Amino acid sequence: MKLTKKIISLLLYLPFYILIAQEGLPIYSDYLTDNYYLIHPSMAGVANCNKARLTGREQWMGLENAPSLQTFSVNGRIGDSQSAVGAILYNDQNGYHSQTGAYLTYAHHLMFSRNTIDLNMLSFGLSAGLIQRKLDETSFLLNGGNFDPYIAGIVQSSSEFNVDFGFSYHFINFYAHATIKNLLKNDGVNINDTTNGLAVSKFDNLTNYLISLGNVFSKYGSDWSFEPSILFSYKDGTEESFMDYNFKTYRDFEFGSVFIGISYRRSFDGADFSLNNGSISSQKLQYITPIVGMEYNNFMFAYTYSNQSNTIVLNNGGYHQLTLGFNFGCRKEKYDCECPSVN
Repeated sequence: MKLTKKIISLLLYLPFYILIAQEGLPIYSDYLTDNYYLIHPSMAGVANCNKARLTGREQWMGLENAPSLQTFSVNGRIGDSQSAVGAILYNDQNGYHSQTGAYLTYAHHLMFSRNTIDLNMLSFGLSAGLIQRKLDETSFLLNGGNFDPYIAGIVQSSSEFNVDFGFSYHFINFYAHATIKNLLKNDGVNINDTTNGLAVSKFDNLTNYLISLGNVFSKYGSDWSFEPSILFSYKDGTEESFMDYNFKTYRDFEFGSVFIGISYRRSFDGADFSLNNGSISSQKLQYITPIVGMEYNNFMFAYTYSNQSNTIVLNNGGYHQLTLGFNFGCRKEKYDCECPSVN
């Protein structure tokens, strides 16, 4: 069957593609669980509390060597200044491929408020990261236990240094973020080898442009608020892009708040495949992610479940994600606004 052959060919090629094109910390829905700092360095220290967040993500539970991701982030202001620092550690496992990384961030926040009530803030952030990637080829065996002549049969590894830069703007209930990730070109993540006749194209442009927009709506004196937002991503090297359409609802209580939401991701690029009748079809990445979370005093908990809604999927198990958070060193709320990421 042509469709089956197409899938098999894709899966056989996938390990090589992962080693060439992995580009640092993956962008999932974890930023929606009170953690915009994961994707926008300018959000370090923007809140009135220092924040620590621990996230675990598992895809296709029950499937051996399924992708998994763990992140730990912390960020906050430097004393009473307008400057802030942050750090991110992550571990990303994807079959035979894995990557670990660490980022350090500096951010600065410029206040244009007329008084201590209005929120009018422009922020800049710069992150520097070191990433190590590995591809375990020791299990790539063929008939009789021999390695494919094009495969070294070793654990390949490479390291990369890169930087992200971005800015954020908050005006009362409105916010906007723009970030350029992977500003530097790196040979370390690419294969450009002609050993044994194998030639792989050099791929050194991992730049990713991100834009986020959102606004929080609420009636005066109400305990309810509503936050629609979007995220747009464009990868310069591969010209791939996608959009997240998000909506969250908050309910305030004396102990903190509860929030629920939903996110829909849609790519603008498709993959063609042939059907059994010889016709050509195409599908684009799309998945829906419900979100639920709670802030209790200085603690935060959130859960998301992403379900891919494509015709062809490797597994129907979905993507489970848990986030645990702790806020510390909190200052008095300064601004009269519906701005969960700041107040």
